[in-house]
Amino acid sequence: MTLLVTLTVVDILLLIAGLAFYLYVVGTQLTRIAGNLGECGEIVRRIVANAEPILPELQHINRTGGVVAGALPLLYGMAEGIVAGATYEPAPADAARPPAVPASGRRRSRLHDSVGYEPVGG
Repeated sequence: MTLLVTLTVVDILLLIAGLAFYLYVVGTQLTRIAGNLGECGEIVRRIVANAEPILPELQHINRTGGVVAGALPLLYGMAEGIVAGATYEPAPADAARPPAVPASGRRRSRLHDSVGYEPVGG
């Protein structure tokens, strides 16, 4: 029976040691979290202090946004009219397509002039 009592006491001591280690780890993590929350609180206070000068102008910004939002249907209708008048209509598939020509016409190389070569027709 003494063996059973000894093993029970050892088991209880191991359980207490495990719980103490667990509480130590959780305590250090909570301390670190508390420090981070303190820093976050300072950042939030700075953001609020920086936003205070903007608050009076928010009414003006919201009013301007309302005017723009009210004009959007009119602008949308005007854009639809422009798009309807400028819609691309492709040429029929059976139409012969001429070869592509540069907008500036044919270009003549000046490299021949630099070496003294003159073409026969040129």
